[in-house]
Amino acid sequence: MTATRRVLAYARFEAIGILRNGEQLLVAVVLPALALLGLGVATVVSLPLDGTNRIDLIAPGVLALAIMSSSFTSQAIATAFDRRWGVLRQLSTTPLGPRGIVLGKVLAVLAVQVLQVVALSGLAVAVGWRPDLGGLGAALLTWVLGSICFTSLGLLVAARLRAEAVLAVANLLWLALAAIGGLVLPADGDTRFAVPLASWLPSGALGDAMRAALVDGAFAEVALVVLAAWTVACLAAAARWFRPTE
Repeated sequence: MTATRRVLAYARFEAIGILRNGEQLLVAVVLPALALLGLGVATVVSLPLDGTNRIDLIAPGVLALAIMSSSFTSQAIATAFDRRWGVLRQLSTTPLGPRGIVLGKVLAVLAVQVLQVVALSGLAVAVGWRPDLGGLGAALLTWVLGSICFTSLGLLVAARLRAEAVLAVANLLWLALAAIGGLVLPADGDTRFAVPLASWLPSGALGDAMRAALVDGAFAEVALVVLAAWTVACLAAAARWFRPTE
């Protein structure tokens, strides 16, 4: 079996595992769906809409949240416990190797996110979302960069901390980035959730680029450059420091 086929086979195995895990689906789909309905339909937070429909502003941010959830939180926790139980130790002794594990996990996350994005987009359209379809190319680029970035970051966290610490850190970071990281709500918006410099975080760059694509139909050059820089850095760090054993 060639290296490519090995990676693809492992990616398929990982994707099936994600879809069968109820806790990962809760973080990846259910919580973003609740955020979509709570922020996009119910007026629980005052937003600087500037003539934009509420759901049109919130839906791209929720897609960004879903991408981060399945890429970072789910992968960090699952990988940490796979390391604890020795699953990755056995895989690393195969021709797949540590780098093949990283690549396979990235591809598995991207595959699962196709279903994730379709489900959440369908829900958003059902409650009134009308995205700017001229920005689909920019949205796709943002999606791929964000997925690679946060999957790599999740694997890096899983590789450097013990499983119990990863569980706490991954969930706390999910809450922090979702609330004040510029992910769901604009980092520079006139809300109590806005935080200076959040746009320079990978979460803020992901949210800003997704909103620019699906609200304005435009490429957010600065946000995409920031996200691309984080992606390269996180992927390189994961490839360098990811280890299959504690």
